[in-house]
Amino acid sequence: MSTPLPMFPLGTPLLPGMGMPLQVFEPRYHAMMDDVLAGDGTFGVSLITHGHEVGGGDLRSSVGVRAEILEHRHLDNGLRLLLIVGRHRIRVSRWLRDDPYPLADVETWEDEPRRKVADPDGSMAVPRLGRLDIQARLDDIVALLSQGVTVEEDRGRLLESSTLPRDLDTAIWQATIVACLGPLDRQRLLEASGPDERLPLLVEMLEERRDVLAFTLAERH
Repeated sequence: MSTPLPMFPLGTPLLPGMGMPLQVFEPRYHAMMDDVLAGDGTFGVSLITHGHEVGGGDLRSSVGVRAEILEHRHLDNGLRLLLIVGRHRIRVSRWLRDDPYPLADVETWEDEPRRKVADPDGSMAVPRLGRLDIQARLDDIVALLSQGVTVEEDRGRLLESSTLPRDLDTAIWQATIVACLGPLDRQRLLEASGPDERLPLLVEMLEERRDVLAFTLAERH
């Protein structure tokens, strides 16, 4: 069932489990955050596909993420700084008014469960692609990224964040962030129906990212 939710369109998608700093300066989004903080502290984030978030008149994706406010403070210059985290996917069934701020009817969009595939002997096994396939390609990317990192502290942080957790869904989103995939690639992964569609898509994106980095580094030398 769809329920109304305040929406914050952005130029980059928020992912489940992903933290993001957010700066609020438009009056309509100040009003929105006042209402959100007076409620359950959550709102929707969707990708702007055309246009710009300032002033409205943009085109927005119908697939986004419900965000929760973790930290919030006002600055003396009138800005509001937020730290938000993505909780779960949502799908917009209908965009509502934009006055005083964007609002949409949304529903939670759960991933389709992983399908089983039959082994040659007739037994059942999980699909072939998994966390280790992501980790192997991410390791290649991190090794290439590390060659361009000059601050040892930054290099250590990069290496630490590249160790993927055992939970597959969390590993997928973390790899997406560590590999610095672009907004449109992130949105394609977000819109995938579930791990069976998302995993091969992510592996392909990681391989393309690896190849581009390797070519760029080779050109520098």
